[in-house]
Order: sequence, then C-alpha cells, then structure tokens
Amino acid sequence: MTDPFGTAALRNGVLAAWRDSPTRFREDANAEEDLFLGGYRDRLLVELAQNAADAAKADGHLSVSFVDGELRVANTGRPLDAEGVASLASLRASAKQDGVGRFGVGFAAVLSVTDAPRIVSRTGGVAFDAQRTREATGRDGRVPVLRLCWPTDEQPPDGFDTEIRLPLNDGIEANALQEEFSRQVTDLLLGLDGLSTIEIAGQRWWRDGNDIHGPHGTTSWLTVRDHGELTDLTGLGAEARPQWTVCWAARTDTTQTSDVLHAPTPTDERLSLPARLIATLPLEADRRHVRKGPATDAVLGHATRAYPRLLQAFPPERRVELVPEPGFPLSEVDEKLRRAITGELRATKWLPTKDGTVEPRHAKTVPNQQCAAALDDVIDGITTVEYDPRLQTLDVNRLTVADIVAQVTGIDRPPTWWHRLYTALAPEAEVDRDAREALGALPVPLIDGRTLPGPRGLLIADGSPKAVANVVHPDAVHPLLERLGARRAGPGDLLDATRDAVERSVDDAESGLDTTDLRDTVLALVSEAGEREWLGALALPDDAGDHRRADELVLPGSPLLDLLDVDAPLGVLHDDVAGAWPRHVLAEVGVLDTFAVVVDESPAGPDHDLDDEADWWDGLAEPPARMTAVRDLDLVADDAWPAALRLLAAEPATWQALHERHGYTGWWIARNALLAGRAPRDWRLETATDLAGLYDPVPAIDVAPDTLTAIGVRGELEPDGDLLDRLADPDREVPAGTAMRVHAALAKAFRDDELPDVDPPDAVRSLTGQVVPAAEGLVLDAPWVLQFVEPDRIVAAGPDLSLAEPLAELLDLPLADEEVGGVVTGGEPVGWADLGAVVEACDLAGIPVPPGGPLLHDRLTVQTEQTAHEATWWVDGGVVHCVDSTAGLARALAWAADRWADRYLLAALLDDPESVLG
Repeated sequence: MTDPFGTAALRNGVLAAWRDSPTRFREDANAEEDLFLGGYRDRLLVELAQNAADAAKADGHLSVSFVDGELRVANTGRPLDAEGVASLASLRASAKQDGVGRFGVGFAAVLSVTDAPRIVSRTGGVAFDAQRTREATGRDGRVPVLRLCWPTDEQPPDGFDTEIRLPLNDGIEANALQEEFSRQVTDLLLGLDGLSTIEIAGQRWWRDGNDIHGPHGTTSWLTVRDHGELTDLTGLGAEARPQWTVCWAARTDTTQTSDVLHAPTPTDERLSLPARLIATLPLEADRRHVRKGPATDAVLGHATRAYPRLLQAFPPERRVELVPEPGFPLSEVDEKLRRAITGELRATKWLPTKDGTVEPRHAKTVPNQQCAAALDDVIDGITTVEYDPRLQTLDVNRLTVADIVAQVTGIDRPPTWWHRLYTALAPEAEVDRDAREALGALPVPLIDGRTLPGPRGLLIADGSPKAVANVVHPDAVHPLLERLGARRAGPGDLLDATRDAVERSVDDAESGLDTTDLRDTVLALVSEAGEREWLGALALPDDAGDHRRADELVLPGSPLLDLLDVDAPLGVLHDDVAGAWPRHVLAEVGVLDTFAVVVDESPAGPDHDLDDEADWWDGLAEPPARMTAVRDLDLVADDAWPAALRLLAAEPATWQALHERHGYTGWWIARNALLAGRAPRDWRLETATDLAGLYDPVPAIDVAPDTLTAIGVRGELEPDGDLLDRLADPDREVPAGTAMRVHAALAKAFRDDELPDVDPPDAVRSLTGQVVPAAEGLVLDAPWVLQFVEPDRIVAAGPDLSLAEPLAELLDLPLADEEVGGVVTGGEPVGWADLGAVVEACDLAGIPVPPGGPLLHDRLTVQTEQTAHEATWWVDGGVVHCVDSTAGLARALAWAADRWADRYLLAALLDDPESVLG
C-alpha cells in the first residue's frame, strides 16, 4: 500500500515525542477528549461542512449517507494533501490558508461518534484508529485517536473529491444523527458560502440565490454580505485570518429571533437579534465562544454597519421587524451588538416615508397608514410604518392623536383633505378613549370658509346653506364628526342657526355687506321649517332699494297698504324679491300681507312692543295664560277702520286675536278706533234695543255683529261709568224702564264689586224720565213713600228693592224711606186669617196667608217732619198699617206675604173674587 502523505514519518515523530515525554501522551489524550466532549460536541456536521466549504470555496456539494454502519460525508472541492494530513495529526495546528481549509482541530468532532475515522480522497487517504494506537503504544484505555494515522487506498464515490468515513460506535443511532443533521442544513447553507448543495440520506437541500430549497419546501431569505481584510492583526489568535466576512440573514416569510451567533458555524453566544449573523470571528479553542480582542471588535463593527442595509433590503412595511426587541441582552456579544446596531439604525435612513426614507431619530409615527398618507404634507418625517415598541429605542417620535390635533390646528387645507384625515383617525376614536377626548378639539372646515376647533355643536346639512352659521362643509362631512358631537341638522336646525346673522342683517347691509345669501337661505328654509318670531329682523330691500327689517315691509298689492296712515313707518317690499318668492314664504319672515299677529304661549309681561300694552296689562284681573295680539293697529288711518275691521275679520289668525276674551286687540280698538268719528263703545248694535236712548245704532259698515261687539260696540247692557253720564244727559230721551234697568245693573255691579271706581253724578234720571240735580234725588227703597213723594225726585232700580241701598251708595243719594221718616199712630190690630176676603183671595192666588196681621185704620195719617199726609197703607218700624179698603189691604197683604209683584192681582181678588174666572 502506498503512503502518499508520509504517514509513517508522522507516526514515528509522534511516538518518539511520547517516548521522550511520557506526560505528552496524557496531555494529548486529555486535549483531544476536551475537544470532542466539550467544544465540539453536537458540532459534527457543522465542522465537516465547514471543512467542505473551505475546500470548495464556492458551489460545493456535501453528501451525508449511512452505509454498512458507517456515517459517510462526501464533498467536492480541493482534495486531501500532505499539509492537511499533517494538520489533522498535529491536533493543535491548522493548515487553513488563504481561506481554504485543510482540516484543523474541529475535525476532533468526529470522535463523538467513532473511534476509527477515515478520510479518503482522490489523492489518497488516511485512517485513524484507537485500537491500532493502543497496539502501537502498548497502552490500554483512552488514547489520542487523531495523533497516529495510517494510509488507506480507498477512493471517494464518483462525483466527489473527498469523503469522511466514520464507523459508528455502539449506542450511536443513525436515525438520530440524520434528524439532527437535517435540522442544521439551512443554517449551514446560509452560513457557508462555499456550499450550495447538501444531501442527507437521499434528501436534498440547495441554495439558489437567497432561497433555500428542500424536501419540505422553500424558505426565502434576505441576506446582506460584506467582506474585507483586517489591517491590524494585533490580538489575532493562531486561527484568525486577516480576511473577514459578515452575513446578515433574515427570513422573508416570517421573522424569527436568532438564537446564537454563527462564526460562521453555530456558537454558544446567544443572540436576541431578529436576524442571523454569520461572521468570521476569532473563537476560543472550544469553538463555542468568541475570543475577545480587537479582531472580534473589528468584525462586529463591520457587522453593525452592515445591519441597516439588511433593513433597507427588506420590504418597507416589514422593516421594523428587524429592529431588536426591547429587553435584556442574552450574552455579552448580544449586548454589544444590540447597543451598536441600535445606534447605527438610529442615524441611518431606512424608515420608509411616502417619498423615501428617514432616520429614526428624525422620524415620527402616526396611528395608521391612512394618517401617514393624510399628514405627509403637514408633518415632516412621518414614516409609513405604524408605531411599534421597538421604535422607542431608536428615539422615533410617536405622535398621539392629541399631538396630531395640535399639529393640524391652524393649518389651511381643502375640505377633502380634512375628510381624508377624519377617515384616518376614525378607527382610533372607536377603540381609544383618550383619542376621542383629544379629537374633541379637531379642526372642522365650515361651508362659510372658516375652520373651527371641535365638532361639538356644529351642524351637518344636506345641500350648501352658505349663510348658515357653523355648518360643516359638505366635502368634509364624516361619521366621525357626528360621533364627536356634530349633529345632523334639519331645516329647523339650520334656520335657527341663522338667528344671529338675521338679527344683525340690517346693520350688515347698511355697512355694505352683501346679505343676499343670507336672505335666500332663510327664505328657502322657512318654507320647510316654519316661521320664527325673530325672522322679522331679516334685511330685505324696499321699493327704494334701501334695506329694512322684514316686519317693517308690506307686500306690493297688499290690501293693508290702503289702510295705513300716510305717516306709517312701513315700506313696500322691492318687486324683485316679492316676485321671486311665494307670498306665504315672505309673510312667514314677517313681511306684511295683512295684519301681523303676535303669539306668546307663556306671556310674562307687557314686553311685546305693542301700543299702550302696559295699560292693557295693568287693567287685567290676572295675567293671561296665552296671548295673541294684532300689532301695528296704531298705524291704521282714522277713516280706514271699517275696511280694517273687515280685513281683520277675514283672516283666521287676526279674527282669533280680535275675539280673544279680555284680549289686547279688542281692548285697543275699542279705545282708539273711530267709526263715523266716534269710538266703538259709543255705538250699539241695531238689535240692542234695551240701550235705546242711551246709544245710537252703529252705522252700516258691513262688519259682522260679533266683530263689532268684540271691539266694544254695545250689544247688551254692560254697567260702566259711561252709563251714569248718559243717564244724566238731559238731551237724551231715555225710557223709564230703560233707566230702571240701567240703575239695577249698575247697583248689582257696584254691590258685587264689579264696577270700576266712578264719581257720583251731578244729575240723575228719575222715574218720570226727567233729569234732576242729584241733590234733589231719592232712591226708592219703600213703595209706600210714592203716596206723597214727587215722582220726578225718585230714582228707582226696579222692583228689586234690595238694590236700593247699593244704588244709593253708588249715586251718593239718600234712601227715600229714611228721608221721609213718616210716623203712624193708632189702628186696630186684626189677623190676616180673620179676614175672610183675604183668606179667599190668597186661596185663589195660591198664596199662603201670612202670619200676624195689620193695624186697620178708618183714616191713615202719616206724620213727617214737614206735615201730615193721608195714605192708604204704610210700614212703620216693620208694622204694617192700612185702611180698610181694597187698595190699602191689597198692598199691605202683598208686602206682608212678600209678594209685592202680585199686589194688583190681590186687589182684583179682594174686590171681585170671581174675576179670576173670567
């Protein structure tokens, strides 16, 4: 068997060294054991793949198979040479040069599965064997396996340049190795540039660009690689190379936090970065940990500076996934990398914006992508990436909804821009109470061009009512505004919103402002919303082109124009406006087509600007619960009242006001209107005959009687002070019956406290119809005095003598009985029941016979202070006196029976009982 690599010389040298230094043997055995039990445990495939990659440089192919109890790992690339064999047998040395591996201490990993590894190559092969080493040294137990090698003439399989053959020790299961190797394939293809394909037990994985294909699918990666040469080799270990490479790799389908540093194969340096770092770093002898020093710092520095390029290569919307998560570092290397990468990311432009990228330290996040799009032209540095806690470590300024509201307050943007912003902010209002509170100050563009802070109280309307205050511009209307307090407005709401503008519209028009939009808006709304009391202040042009309040204008052609006094302060509406709108719409804003009516559902006082309203109010017994009143009555010309009354009676609203009980309208007209030159209360209806002689019939003016009585024309006897004056007028011929009825009505009203205060008259009308001085008058309170008191002195209230006393008090006259004061003496007492004619007369009249009886006189004399008078009957101190005659007995009986009205019936029955029969 040939020995192309001089293994015999190598064996002799090692054996000589062991003989010369017995402790060297044990040192080598311990060192080898430390390697495969410590630093290289679980790294078998990693170390073999690393050697294969070093050999291939690029596009290397690695195949793993299990044949006849052996693990076989074949690879393409530079075959085994003498230097490689020497490196394998030296244990501590490495033959890696110029980036091409020749097997180093990492090969000790094979001892974890075998005691007799072989390396076969197309240039030759070598074998190691623990048993042959025992035989060569005469020692038992644990011996250094990789110090003594022998030649072998085996060849690698076709298509490969080298194959490692490892007979598996007892207890090593091929299936477990296969599963473990399969889990490591992806890491090896990413970390080892020299390999492009790996096969394990017939299953194939390969790298195509940044895609790793395998039997279970494809994983896509983004990688960023960098390389160079270390210029300062101070501190580099024996295995370190001046050439360095770094590779950052991140999966594109999902972000996974890396678990360990790859240098370039996995180490025990735990990392918490969201990407995998594969770098040529100096390692400790156990290959598990990075060796500290300037070389490590230099390579990690290059890795740090390359990391932002990985983010820049990643899809913009996912770049934040590659920012290290906040948290505690998992190792010293992790802490160093995290700190350095954070600083690098903070000052590198990689965060996406609408038009490019921005450095995180100059960036701002907003709640969502729609906000970013809406605010891009307002706030500098907005990233299109939504806020993520990982950005906090990079000093990215997180704008809250409150910040956004503050930023947009005061800016000028079209309504459509605001609508886009509302759409972007609406989701935040749904889930965040603080956001909803902050949005309470959100600016809102109005239809009049203003922008106001805060939607609450603003109106949302269909159409474009430009003259309405606080209406949201239709292009900015959004459901968010309603959620925040704006309200959907109907015609009534919109009309009410014009109130301030309406009330100052005349001043605005007079100062030169154009109030046309306001006028047209109000007139359009009032047709749907109905009238309002304050609409009368709307500025409208009169026929001279000047602006006046609507309620100071009359419609052209209105019948009201013919009724007004020449000095009436009303104008005529301009024909252009009158022709453009229906008359009823113009009337609803106060333009007069007929008399206007003031309606107050809860009047509190005389505050309606009506003529003499306070006097009317003060005269009421109690305030009205509701009030309707016709205004502008004081503008009617004196000679136009008949026509005015006809107009008032023709409209339901004015008719109702005119007929309101104790209402202002009737009250005012009764005191101020003129009918044929006289006040309405100076006339009576033609049918009011009981007032004949006192009042003249009202002239024929074609006005209904109920309307005439509503304005004070007298339709019946109503007691007031005017009646006393008319009774005392000697030029009036007043029938006696009328006079008595008037006196009775006045006495009742006075007695019941229903008559206003009046002064006693200077003259009174007596029973004869004559007018006499009041000093001569007597009020009839006892019918017997009429036997000798002159009738032209008697003032009577009719048969109800109970009214005598209040009438006397009203007229300030004495009672007739008290004034006469007559005294009667003598007389024979007799009982009424003892008088047969009386009993029969009472029976025939159906009158009970009164108790007691009169004093009968043959001749009855009444003595007064002045003289004695002959009488037929008298009552003195309640005692009835009468002469024994039909006239005397009938009157005394009627008085005693309290049937004074039946006195003439009783007289007839006493005189002729059969008279009742016919």
